Amino acid sequence: MSISAIVVDIEGTTSPTSSVREDLYGYTRERLPQWLADNRGGAADAVITGTRELAGRPDADEAEVVEILRGWLNSDVKAQPLKTAQGLICAEGFRSGALHGQFFPDAPPALRAWHGAGLALYVYSSGSVRNQQDWFAHARDGELASLIGDWFDLNNAGSKRERASYEKIAGAIGVPAEQILFLSDHPDELDAAVAAGWSAIGVTRPGEPNSPRPPHRWVGSFAEIDLENL
Repeated sequence: MSISAIVVDIEGTTSPTSSVREDLYGYTRERLPQWLADNRGGAADAVITGTRELAGRPDADEAEVVEILRGWLNSDVKAQPLKTAQGLICAEGFRSGALHGQFFPDAPPALRAWHGAGLALYVYSSGSVRNQQDWFAHARDGELASLIGDWFDLNNAGSKRERASYEKIAGAIGVPAEQILFLSDHPDELDAAVAAGWSAIGVTRPGEPNSPRPPHRWVGSFAEIDLENL
């Protein structure tokens, strides 16, 4: 059965990990204290409550919450309160022109070609849906968000290393598992997708932190992917 839907990861797959961590993480780290202060009684309340719960610090004041969130940023912890705050903070940066989505040169042409060929495209990333949409909408070399049919993150799909998350996405997009191809740079994510019945290809690029691991097929560029011969 042929592939009818492609789900892509972002960090290390469509985009350099360094661009996400240096640009988005740095922007978030700098603005966290002011954002929490400005949004008390609003969006910041859920972030503060969630951070206290996850950290096991129910009495943490605002300053301590900032330090916990910054610690998670520094360690690249995929914590939902952090991703929520990051999405909202960075949205301001994208709209002001301070931030742009960075993509590997081969990714946009491939995404456009697949979309033009009638394939359904989706994004599944640990970054919030808000961040994902902004990253693609404000891509440095032209918007890409209009190519994407839907967006999935830790909140609406679950952990990227769990089979159940991929089963949930397949149900949400209404595509049989055997017709879905997942592209990611992380072997554990590829394992989980295959366990859910998906096809999967690893993407390995110079300078990225994750190393290829059997039994998956690995490519160095989206241009190497031949959907007719998976």
